[in-house]
Amino acid sequence: MDNVNQASTTDEDAQPQWYLQRWHSAWRRWSLWTLLVALVGSMLITLVWLAGRYEASQVQARVERDAADAVADIRLAFAHNVQSMQLLQSGDPDLTSWETRATELLNVRRELVRLEWRDPQLKVRAHAESPFRSINWDSVDGSSAHSDLNLSCTNARRLGGPSYSSSYFQPLPNGMGSEMMELCLPLLHDGNLRGFLVATYSLQTVLVDLVAPSLQRGQEVSFTEADGTRLAVVGATRRGTRMFSAHQLFDLPGSTLILRLDSWHAAPSVFPNVLTALVTAMSIALVTVLIVLVRDNRRRLRAERDLGEALAFRKAMEDSQVTGLRARDLDGRITYVNPAFCEMVGFPAGELIGRTNPLPYWPPEYAEQYLARQVVRMSGNHVPPREGYESVFMRRDGTRFPVMIYEAPLINAQGMHTGWMGSFLDVSEQRRVEEISRTTQERLQATARLATVGEMASLLSHELNQPLAAISSYATGSLNLLDADSPHAPQRDNLLDVRVGIQRIAQQAERAGRVIKSVHDFIRRREQSREPVPAQALLDAVLPIIRLQARKLYVDVRIDIEPGLPEAVCDRTMVEQVLLNLARNGMQAMDDARIHPRILEIRVRFAASNAQSKWLEFSVSDNGVGISADVAERLFTPFYTTREEGMGLGLSLCRTVVEQHGGFLGHASREPRGTVFTFTLPAQPIEV
Repeated sequence: MDNVNQASTTDEDAQPQWYLQRWHSAWRRWSLWTLLVALVGSMLITLVWLAGRYEASQVQARVERDAADAVADIRLAFAHNVQSMQLLQSGDPDLTSWETRATELLNVRRELVRLEWRDPQLKVRAHAESPFRSINWDSVDGSSAHSDLNLSCTNARRLGGPSYSSSYFQPLPNGMGSEMMELCLPLLHDGNLRGFLVATYSLQTVLVDLVAPSLQRGQEVSFTEADGTRLAVVGATRRGTRMFSAHQLFDLPGSTLILRLDSWHAAPSVFPNVLTALVTAMSIALVTVLIVLVRDNRRRLRAERDLGEALAFRKAMEDSQVTGLRARDLDGRITYVNPAFCEMVGFPAGELIGRTNPLPYWPPEYAEQYLARQVVRMSGNHVPPREGYESVFMRRDGTRFPVMIYEAPLINAQGMHTGWMGSFLDVSEQRRVEEISRTTQERLQATARLATVGEMASLLSHELNQPLAAISSYATGSLNLLDADSPHAPQRDNLLDVRVGIQRIAQQAERAGRVIKSVHDFIRRREQSREPVPAQALLDAVLPIIRLQARKLYVDVRIDIEPGLPEAVCDRTMVEQVLLNLARNGMQAMDDARIHPRILEIRVRFAASNAQSKWLEFSVSDNGVGISADVAERLFTPFYTTREEGMGLGLSLCRTVVEQHGGFLGHASREPRGTVFTFTLPAQPIEV
C-alpha cells in the first residue's frame, strides 16, 4: 500500500513538470514561426515598396527624357525659322515681293503670326500676318515700338545675330488672349546695318505645332517663367492620381523660358511581379544560407591564421624597437619589457618581470626619490605629463645614463585601467651632441667678439684721443701753475686751480679706463651662467662700444627703458653680444648719405600689457634702407651676408642665443622707413 501511494505521488509531481517542458517547447516553436512570418512579411512589404520606387523612377526618367526631346525639337524649329527669314532677303527684293514671300512662310510655319521688315530706326517698311489668326495689330513705327522690341533689337545689333524678347500678352478678338514673343534679326551687309526682320511667335502655337503629338496626347506641356507662372499650356486632361513633372531650361539669346512637362499615372502595378520576386528571393535565401556556412568556416580559419600572424608581427615589431617599453600593473609590478629595454639597462627579462619597487636599475642615491614618485603615480592622483620627463637609470655595471620617460595609463579592451605603459629613450648621445653644440656655440661667440674688437680698433683710438689730449692739457697747465720760476708762482689761489686741473685729469683717465675695460670685458670668455641682470646693466655694458661707431657714422642713439621692469634672467655675456650685433647692424643700415637724420632707438618694456608678464621685450629700431623680401627669407641663414666684409654669423648666432633662453627673435618693417628687430628674454618673477 505504501509503495502504491509513493508511486502515485511521484506521478503527480512529474505531471506539472511535463506540462512545463511542453509549454516551453511550444513557446519556442511558435516564437520561431512568428519570427519567420514577421521576416517574410517584412520582405514582401520591402519588395512592394522597392518595386513601386523602381517603377516611379522609370516613369520620372521617361518624363525627363521627353522634356529634353521637346526642347530640342523647339530649338531646331526656331533655328530653321531664322534661316527661312534670312532667305526672305535674298536677291534684294522690293516691298511687294518681300510681303509675298513672308505670306508664304507664314502659311508654312503656323507658330509665326506676324513678320515685319523694319529699317534701322525700327520703322515698319513691310509686314505680313498669319492667315490662321485674326489679330488687331496696332500700327507700330520706330518711335512707338515697345521697349522689349527695342531691347531685343539692340541686343541683336550687339550680337550680330538673332535676339528674342521676353513674352507679353496679346488680346484676341474673341475676348481671349495669347502670350507672344518676338524675334529680332539684324540685316547686315558688309558689316553695315540695313534694317531688322521682326517675327512674332505665339507660344501656344509653338507648343501645339512643334511638340510631338504623342506627348500632347498623354502629357501636359507648358511654358513657364522662373517663378512658375504658366504662359502657355497644351496637352491631355489629368488621368491618374500621381503626377510626375520635369523642367527643362529653354534659353534663347536675350530671353529664357522653362518648358514644363506633367504626366499623370495610376498607382504602380507592382503586384504581378511580387510572386516572381518572392520565389526568387526564397531560392536565393537557401543558397545564401549554405554559402554563409561555408564562408563562416573559412572566415574562422582565416581569423585564426591572421591572429597568429598578427601576434608574430607584433612580437617582431617589439623586438626590433629601439625604444624601451615597460608595462606595470596597478601595484607597480613589472608585467612586460621588450628586448630594447633589457639591452638599455643590462638586465634580462627574467630578472625584471615580476619585480616591484625598488627596481634594480634605479641608482641607489635616487632610490628614495623614485620610490616617493612611484607611490604618487600608483595612487592615481597624478597623471604623468604627455611631453614626458627626464630621469637617470643605472646599468648592470653601475654606469648611469639619462633617459626620457613617457608614461600613459594602460587601458584594456573593456575600458578599465589595468596599469601603466611606459616608453624610454636613452638620451645620453643626445646630451653629448648638445654639449658639443654648446661648446661650438661658445667658440663662435668668442670668434665673433674678436672680429668685432678688430673692427673697433680704429674707433677705439679715435675715442681715446679725446681723454688723452685733455689729460695732457690739464697736466701742462698744472705744471705751469706749480713752476716756481714762473711769474705765476704758486699762491694759495693758484693751488685751487691746480686741484681742479688734477681732478679733471683723474676724470679723463677714468673715462679712458672705462672704454678700455668695456672692450676687455666684452672679449673675455667667461662661463655661461643664468643670473638676474637689470636691463640697464645690459645696455651700460655695450653702450660705450655702440657710441664709438655711432659717433663715426653720426648716429643719434636713444635709450628708452620702461620704469619698474624686473630683472632679466639670462647669460649677460651672450645677451650683450646680441644687443651689440643688432645695434651695429642697425647703424650700418643707415650708412647712406641720403638718410638724415640717423636715429638708433633701443627700447625695453614688458612683452605683454600686464605688469606680471614673465618676459621682457628688447627692440632695436633704425631708419635705414630696410630689408627686401628676398633677403628676409635668408636673413638668419648661417654664412649668408649682404656685406662684403661680413661673416654671415651675426644674426644666426643672435637667434640661437635668444632661443637658448626660450625667447623669440624676429624683425618687422618700420614706418615710414627702416627695420625693427625684437627679441624676448625671461624675466625674474615679481613678488606680489
